[in-house]
Amino acid sequence: MSNSEEVVDPTSYKAIWNLAWPQIVMMMFHFLIGFVDVWVAGQIDSSVQAALGMISQTFLFFLVVAIAIGNGCVAAISQSIGAGLHRRAARYIGLVLLVGLACGLLVSASGLSFRHAFLGILQTPDEIYPIALYFLKIYLVLLPIYYVFVITNSIFRAKMMVFVPMRAIALVATVNTIADLGFGLGWFGFPEFGYKGVAWATLLSVTGGTIYNLSVLRRKEILARSSFAPWRWARLALPYLVKVAAPAGGTQVLWHTGYIVLFAIVASLPFDAVNALAGLAAGMRIESLLFLPAFAFNMTASILVGHFLGAGNKVEAKRAGLRILGTACGLMSIVAVAFWPFIDPMARFLAPEADVTIQAAVYLKYNIVSIPFTVASMTLGGIMTGAGATIYNFWIYSSASWLVRLPVAYVLGHLVLQDAEGVYIAMLISQVFQSTIMFYIFMYRDWYRFSMIKRKKNTTAQAA
Repeated sequence: MSNSEEVVDPTSYKAIWNLAWPQIVMMMFHFLIGFVDVWVAGQIDSSVQAALGMISQTFLFFLVVAIAIGNGCVAAISQSIGAGLHRRAARYIGLVLLVGLACGLLVSASGLSFRHAFLGILQTPDEIYPIALYFLKIYLVLLPIYYVFVITNSIFRAKMMVFVPMRAIALVATVNTIADLGFGLGWFGFPEFGYKGVAWATLLSVTGGTIYNLSVLRRKEILARSSFAPWRWARLALPYLVKVAAPAGGTQVLWHTGYIVLFAIVASLPFDAVNALAGLAAGMRIESLLFLPAFAFNMTASILVGHFLGAGNKVEAKRAGLRILGTACGLMSIVAVAFWPFIDPMARFLAPEADVTIQAAVYLKYNIVSIPFTVASMTLGGIMTGAGATIYNFWIYSSASWLVRLPVAYVLGHLVLQDAEGVYIAMLISQVFQSTIMFYIFMYRDWYRFSMIKRKKNTTAQAA
């Protein structure tokens, strides 16, 4: 397998772990980035922490196209490699990079044009509006670079080169931590810029990671002139990429728009809204630590299922999916039980103000209870991505957010309990609903049909 790692019996637990652990480490560095950001923001002021939490979460809304293209990238490239069509895989690499960069520039320009309207939709409180606006502007300037970073990481994962994105995010985390502490708090003799330093730390670190990824693509000759196929090939290959990416993008749009509405519900609570926002931001950062292995297993599932379906082996694809699902849910349930006694100390560490600490702790208690369900739906979503069956993710995730989570959050948060606890209960209910439906689809529906198994001899393969 050119520029990829050979795996003996990829359905074995050892092979699954060998693919998963570098991605777990990668997600640990992702956690470190967010944790340091929120901690430094909390040391500056609770209003900075609230603004950063709101913008960091809603920034994912602007990344939905990159994530969607990354999903299409993993499905198309991994299935092409599994089918032995390495030239097609190489051309998909060039195609996703060009499409991703163009989309990043477009979304960035649109976001900058409507940034004030966007903050208005979020019902941003007046006391944090200027800070939130500054974070939003810097993040939108960074957006095209971030698109390339996300997509190049997806390329390496699709080729089973999981150590490259691990090293890239380690570089990002290192630069971000030094810049956060230096420019944000004035450590190491750096000039202290406060919240502006935190924003610029993100820009500098992600840019460095993107440069590293591109250099590896060139050095390994994964990205070459021949990767950029003529339009005649791209026109034939693009439909499958769109077929996978469009539902994935729709899922991300509706899911993260749902989070924006969720933040708006919290921001407009009858009582203690700013503390609730800050507690939500801190709680989500701590919670993200618990979901790191789940994200890793999500990505591992998409890689292995894509390779098996590309080779036409549906039985092994499902076998690998079941093993990854069982491993992820079992491991994360143990972690959740072990973490429970540390909820209050962790909340107090990241959110030192007493009112914010209480809010963060309540958030964590409900979301730790939901971990088995959340991990199951995340892992099953990775399986569907590898198969190209992102349409299932679209309908199920969107329904869980808009038909369950948000209505229940508003009723409980504004009308019944009148505080953020009602919102957190709604999040738990929606995760139970989502994971149950996803598991039914995996076990009893023909999700294999969305792969390129039946397309090996069609026009796309012939063009490759």
